Amino acid sequence: MTSLLCITIFVLTVAGNAYSQATTPPLSPTVKVFADQGSNVTLPCRLMSKDFGHIGIRVKWTKVADDESLNEDVLVSMGFHKKTYGSFENRAFLQEQDNDDASLVINDVSMDDTGKYRCEIINGMEDTVQEFLLEIKAGDLDGVVFPYNPSVGRYNMNFHEAAQACEDQAAEIATYEQLFEAWKGGLDWCNAGWLADGSVKYPITKSRAPCGGANNEPGVRSYGNRDRNNSRFDVFCYASALNGRFYWLVQPDRLTFDEAMQACVDDGAEIAKVGHMYAAWKVEGYDRCDAGWLADGSVRYPISRPRKNCSPTEAAVRFLGFPDKNVKSYGVYCYKDEQ
Repeated sequence: MTSLLCITIFVLTVAGNAYSQATTPPLSPTVKVFADQGSNVTLPCRLMSKDFGHIGIRVKWTKVADDESLNEDVLVSMGFHKKTYGSFENRAFLQEQDNDDASLVINDVSMDDTGKYRCEIINGMEDTVQEFLLEIKAGDLDGVVFPYNPSVGRYNMNFHEAAQACEDQAAEIATYEQLFEAWKGGLDWCNAGWLADGSVKYPITKSRAPCGGANNEPGVRSYGNRDRNNSRFDVFCYASALNGRFYWLVQPDRLTFDEAMQACVDDGAEIAKVGHMYAAWKVEGYDRCDAGWLADGSVRYPISRPRKNCSPTEAAVRFLGFPDKNVKSYGVYCYKDEQ
């Protein structure tokens, strides 16, 4: 039985590699598919041939990057043998309503599933290649959990400092329930942070050795309750949906930090805080591939549509660190309260 399983996995792997290198037929027009975060979605792909059920038919689904060397295998099928990969394991499968159906079903989609997908069906007589652009809508989110550490570095805040750090960034310290929901939505972070009940936890969706062990199941890892005065960690903050406008301030030149602050004031606003950026990104789908100053002296940019040179593999708020405030290398994000 073990030998048969090994042979099956080997055949699927070789098959995937082999026909991914083959010359592909012309693409059909790309189809847009929309889905709400946390829902199930079907990407429809069919072969108009009565021989689909034959053991020689091969189906491959790929998540396509702008740089095709970064493509991610989703599912490979040869007859009765099927294999899913990476984050798609146990939540992606073929619909197979009839012998012509190679549609892909993905369960519990997250923002990370946004992107282009390619369906390839090869039977030697009538090959099919179809691409889909999957867009995930945030839905009725009330806010977002995000990890935070100040410019002094990681694991430098006691509980009280952590709670204040969240408040300084237009947020509040997250509860365990909020972190758990964020984990279910795909949040994966290998640094432990304070929560509102005084416990210290971190969410892992992709088990690996440095983050609680490669053999442990994904989940919210816990350090338990710690000394609120003397223990030092990062923090998980929760930012609610915005009551104002978060925006990139168009400027003719790059700015120092002080110039960035003043530019927002001159525009009738304030320099945006980290919580503003996360809420705009997660709740409103804000997307801009320009690095800009924020109020804590950090430089970040929000990407909700992954693409080459702009977070090619996932939707995320990208963090460039805490640069010298005197450098003129960045723009600025501003926030204006609604009147």
